[in-house]
Amino acid sequence: MDVFLAIRFDGGAVTEFFFNHVILRGVRNTLEVTILAMLLGTVLGIILAVMRVSHSRPLAGFSAFYVWFIRGTPVLIQLLVVYNGLPQMVGSDAFTHFLTPFRSALITFSLNEAAYMAEIVRAGIQAIEPGQMDAAKSLGMTNLQAMRRVILPQALRVVIPPAGNEFIAMLKNTSVAFVIAFVELTTAARLIYAVNFKVMELLVVASIWYLIMTTAFSVLQAEMEARLAIVERERAIPLTTRVLRTLGGSRER
Repeated sequence: MDVFLAIRFDGGAVTEFFFNHVILRGVRNTLEVTILAMLLGTVLGIILAVMRVSHSRPLAGFSAFYVWFIRGTPVLIQLLVVYNGLPQMVGSDAFTHFLTPFRSALITFSLNEAAYMAEIVRAGIQAIEPGQMDAAKSLGMTNLQAMRRVILPQALRVVIPPAGNEFIAMLKNTSVAFVIAFVELTTAARLIYAVNFKVMELLVVASIWYLIMTTAFSVLQAEMEARLAIVERERAIPLTTRVLRTLGGSRER
C-alpha cells in the first residue's frame, strides 16, 4: 500500500503539455519525414522490385544485394552512417551543412524503406499469373509497358496491406532519429521532461499522440482495402452485366 501511495503522476501535466508547441512541432516533423520517406521508399522499392524480377543478372544481383544489406543492418547504424559517417568520408563543409538532421533522417528512412517495399512489391508481382505478361506482350507492349500498365496495377491489391503496416512501423521507428538531434515526437517529449523532470507524464503524452496517428492511418488503410475489394469484385462481374446494370440505373433516374 505504501508503494502505491508513493507513486506520483501529475495527470494535469498530460493535459497541459498535450498541445505544447514543442510537442506539436515533433508531431509535424514525425508526419513529414514518415510520409515523404514512405513515398520515396515506395518509388525506390518499385524500381528495385522490377530490377529483381528482370532477366538482367547485374540488375537482379544489385537489387538482391541492396535488400540483403539494408535489411541486415540496424536502421540506427544507417542513420549514424548518413549523418556522421558520410560527412567525415567526404570531408566537405558544404556537404556537412547539407545533411541537416531532417535531410539525414529522410534519406535514411527512405533508403531503409525501399528495401522492405522492394520485397513487398516483388511478392505482389509474383502473385500475378505469368500469362498476364505474355498476353500484354502479344498486344505489342514492351516489358516495362506491361509491367506498368498490367502487372503493377493488379499487384496493388497484394501490396496495400503490408505497405500500410510498413508505414505505421516507420512512423514509430522515426523515434530513433533522436540520436542525430532531429526533433521528432519522442525528442520533443525528451526536451520538455529534461527541464521539468515530468518524465512519465511526457512519455504518456508522446504515447497518446503515437496512438492517435497510428489509429488514423490504420482506419485509412482499412478504407483503402475495402475500396480495393469493391473494385476487384466489380472486375469479376462480366462486362455485359455491368453495362446492363448501368443502363438500368440510368432509366431509374
